[in-house]
Amino acid sequence: MHKILFSLFSTVICCGIFAQETATHCSKRTQYSNQLKISPYVDEAQVLQQKKYDVTFYKLNLNMTNTTTALSGVVDIHATATQAIDSALLEFYSGFTINAIEVDGATTPYSRSGSLLSIPLNRAAGVPFVISVDYAGTPPTAATNPLGGSGMTNASSPSWGNRVTWSLSEPFSTLEWFPCKQDLKDKADSVQVNVTVPDNLMAGSNGILDSVTTAGGFKTFHWMHRHPIAYYLISVAVASYQEYTVYANPAGASQPVMIQNFIYDNPQFLPNFQNDIDETVDFMELFADLYGPYPFQDEKYGHCVAPLSGGMEHQTMTTQGFFERSLTAHELAHQWWGNHVTCGSWADIWINEGFASYSEYLMLENLYSFNAAQANMADVHTSVMTQPGGSTWVVDSLNEGAIFSGRLVYDKGGAIVHTLRYLINDDDVFFDVLKNVQVAFANSTATGLEFKAYAEQETGLDLTDFFNQWYFGEGYPTYAVQYNAVGTTVNVQINQTVSRPTVTPLFTNPVDLRILRSGGLGDTIVRIDITSNQTTATISGIENFVSVNAVDPLNYIINKAGAITQNPNLSVADLQQEAETLLIYPNPTEGQLTVVFSDEQPRTLRLIDQKGKTVLEQKVVSMETIDLSGFGSGQYLVELTDTRQVGVTRKVIKK
Repeated sequence: MHKILFSLFSTVICCGIFAQETATHCSKRTQYSNQLKISPYVDEAQVLQQKKYDVTFYKLNLNMTNTTTALSGVVDIHATATQAIDSALLEFYSGFTINAIEVDGATTPYSRSGSLLSIPLNRAAGVPFVISVDYAGTPPTAATNPLGGSGMTNASSPSWGNRVTWSLSEPFSTLEWFPCKQDLKDKADSVQVNVTVPDNLMAGSNGILDSVTTAGGFKTFHWMHRHPIAYYLISVAVASYQEYTVYANPAGASQPVMIQNFIYDNPQFLPNFQNDIDETVDFMELFADLYGPYPFQDEKYGHCVAPLSGGMEHQTMTTQGFFERSLTAHELAHQWWGNHVTCGSWADIWINEGFASYSEYLMLENLYSFNAAQANMADVHTSVMTQPGGSTWVVDSLNEGAIFSGRLVYDKGGAIVHTLRYLINDDDVFFDVLKNVQVAFANSTATGLEFKAYAEQETGLDLTDFFNQWYFGEGYPTYAVQYNAVGTTVNVQINQTVSRPTVTPLFTNPVDLRILRSGGLGDTIVRIDITSNQTTATISGIENFVSVNAVDPLNYIINKAGAITQNPNLSVADLQQEAETLLIYPNPTEGQLTVVFSDEQPRTLRLIDQKGKTVLEQKVVSMETIDLSGFGSGQYLVELTDTRQVGVTRKVIKK
């Protein structure tokens, strides 16, 4: 259930401060984004060499067990030359023993340098080839490979006692268990994973379980996934499992979709989690309504349980440590956001994690209660504001800590999707954009700027400021409000300060105010456009006005609430006149700052630093010179308020 927002203001007058030039920011980000490294194991020249071929199919034939990460097998990589190519570069952990490499069935020499394999080909553009690598060994740990060590793990569940070997390759650890090309934009068209294990074990993976064959005390699980897949979403999990299967009926599916769960064979596990697992049905049906058909409805969705603290959205079969509604909904949502449409670079992990995180909110809003969803978003905002800065766009695309920042990528990423919904201001249009993105970028990748361009095309909005301020930018606003009512007209003044003014000096998104009214008329929510750090507005038609009592009452904007006060002297005309009478120079200043008014009325001057702290306060009349030489370099706000508490603010730069 959604609240109805009333937009009743008739005029808005802005006292011009903190104007922000943003027109060139996105083009600069585009240029930098194009230079991002795609993997820590390949340099720029090697990336260009890898782009000379396109992977079409991976076939993994592996021998594994649940007591060790050690494995052996043969991996076939089917590919096509996109241009003339003399050798193919593959990424592969240096600790594995290579028994042989073949090209199109013929044994071939190769060279090995660190985690790179170079295999001679001499193929013309358009010519397909198959590289087969026969290998064995033990994947690395963090101690043996500081850049990775998470590609394959073996551990026992402390709660349930089951021992599991499982893969988790995101972002750069696929090479730790099979030879591959770690390029997000080169999705394989399909993948086959055949896993031979002792016959008391089961092996889960992507796609459909075509068959299980038995020979000599071993079972081979033959999995086939017939959809495009990014390298890091290929998976395997081996344990003493039992299968528990339910079915969903999502919109757009021609038949029920199987949700196939490989769970611990501990007899207490299923009774403990069955209701939580069953909720996956509701989540799938909801997301199909919101985002479009489940992308892999002709195969399955499911879970392999392993002793990890969260989940990993392996395509069609998430690896998950336990079942809890937010975690399960998040990982399922990745099948749309991250798997069907994958981030075009690790800098743009927002495409994956921002939308999956927001799906937790949507799950609560649609299947539980609006209040539960609001509590979730309030917690998310609180998390983001535990620090003053940080960007959702990941500047260092090889930094795993930055890629998976809970505060910035998950929480802020999800929260700004909510802000985008607010800006679009029409849920039908908002969810149509999300559905159509799933069509436009199906089985492919998208960057934040590609999403921006598509959303602008679909909505007619200019989202440049939104992306510069919330996606590329840093920090959050604090809103303080003064108000005064005259009859049925309410005058308001919104003062915005920001937590990182040197990076994002102004957030230009509109903001809602909640107005209390008497006589049973109920609350009214009005939306105020923000174009400066001090905005005044006249709101007409408010009968039985009591007070303005909240800023952003529905948690659409990451923000802190400043004071909300009644000012009986507040009038839009006075504020406009006050702004017009003020002159401050020179700006920037090396120390001396002159303040000039066209009248003799005294004002209180406050100098406010970047942290929002008042560092100077004094009375000024007509014309005063203020000495700033004792203050550090940076941006400050100069706030001048008259005896009626009518005020204006200016940005000042101290050299």
